This record gives sequence, structure tokens and C-alpha cells, in this order.
Amino acid sequence: MKRILRVFATETFSIYLVSQIASGLVFDKGIQSVLITGLALTGATFLVRPIVNLLLLPLNIMTFGFLRWLSHAVTLFLVDLVLPEFGVLSFSFSGFRSELFSLPPVILEAGPFSYIAFSFILALITTIIYWLVD
Repeated sequence: MKRILRVFATETFSIYLVSQIASGLVFDKGIQSVLITGLALTGATFLVRPIVNLLLLPLNIMTFGFLRWLSHAVTLFLVDLVLPEFGVLSFSFSGFRSELFSLPPVILEAGPFSYIAFSFILALITTIIYWLVD
């Protein structure tokens, strides 16, 4: 139970943070939709992601685990199919500039690349959160 709550909190916070970093995620009912989406992502993490990871195992072995975030893309797509109040319209990142480094703006139309871009950021944020918590 404790693990389920930890995954729910992490997934909910991560999806909210991703929606603040890049635009294109739509939550029709505001915070209620964010919580429902976090719940659906938690369910997909425990039910769907192990199956997807097993199917993507040869690709992960060939790339030494570099493409493991593709399982996030599949679960994000499935959650978008199931929930009517959540949607991925497009991916739009306005860029970031500092004295140390610069990230250019990225705009992707609706489609598989939007899911991949959001899943990459989602996987990065959840990995950092799990690393900080442990």
C-alpha cells in the first residue's frame, strides 16, 4: 500500500510538473483531472508497464536501457485513450537559456512524437524524484 501511494504521488506530481514545463497536456477539469490522470498512470505503471517493458526488452538490451522511457510513451498513450478529461494535443517547449547552457524551443504537432517528447520529460522527472527519495 505504501508503494502504491508513493507511485501515485510521484506520477501525479510528475505529470503536473511536465504540464508546467511544456504545454500541450490538457486537463479538462483542472486539479481533479490531474489527480485522476495520476491515478490512471499509477494503475498503468503496475499493470501495463511491466508488459510493455517485457515486449521492449530486446530493444532495451540492444541500447543498454537507453530507450526504457518508451514504456512511458506507451502508458501515456493508453491513459490518453482511456481518460476523456486528459489529452495530449501537441508538444510545445519554449526553450531555456542560462549562462551555463541553452535549450532551444521545440514545437511538435499532435502525434506519436508528442507522446515521446512528453514521456521523455516524464521519465526524467520521475527518475530524479525516485533518486531523491531513495
